[in-house]
Amino acid sequence: MALHKDTAGTTSLILEVPPYWEEAKAELMKRDRIMKKLIPQFGDLHLVGHGDPFTTLARSVVGQQVTARAADAAWNKLLIVCPKITPAQVIKAGAEQLSACGLSKRKTEYILDLADHFKAKRVHANQWDQMEDEAVIAELVQIRGIGRWTAEMFLIFNLLRPNVLPLDDPGLIQGISQNYFSGEPVSRSDAREVSANWEPWRTVATWYLWRSLDPVPVE
Repeated sequence: MALHKDTAGTTSLILEVPPYWEEAKAELMKRDRIMKKLIPQFGDLHLVGHGDPFTTLARSVVGQQVTARAADAAWNKLLIVCPKITPAQVIKAGAEQLSACGLSKRKTEYILDLADHFKAKRVHANQWDQMEDEAVIAELVQIRGIGRWTAEMFLIFNLLRPNVLPLDDPGLIQGISQNYFSGEPVSRSDAREVSANWEPWRTVATWYLWRSLDPVPVE
């Protein structure tokens, strides 16, 4: 999957502009010459969040390490088996039906483990919006198949956190390379150095770099 793709199902899109978006755009354009050129190219487009935590995380797991097309195909098949993508539906479907959607054995196990965590309330989804970014990440990475990148995508697309810098995201690194280094290879330290100018709006800058690679966000 192209790692800059939005995550989650179509039933829980949050279409409102994030409350910090306009202020962030103005600040980034004031401070950063690349952002000053980039941001106006996308008009009124903005980050579209996803309101259901389980759906968001399930979509992220489905999309790991495959193309966007393969991820979308598997997700659409999963929606037929589990139309509401609830933990109970996923558990009821079981490994055989999930695998038939095009999920690998490992991803099937991950989705079932995720559903089990939610159903058994071993994660505190109702408290995440009150928790610090790193505290949410620490809880999420305890679930099988959810690493730091997936947790950071969750912070961006579900919790709409404004200052996430997903250094493990190839789209972010590629966007920095193309826009700031004329396509030259970029290290994590290079990315951190560039992003220091974006604080506290690193999510917003990241989103525009994603758009520079793929102008139309996938929902």
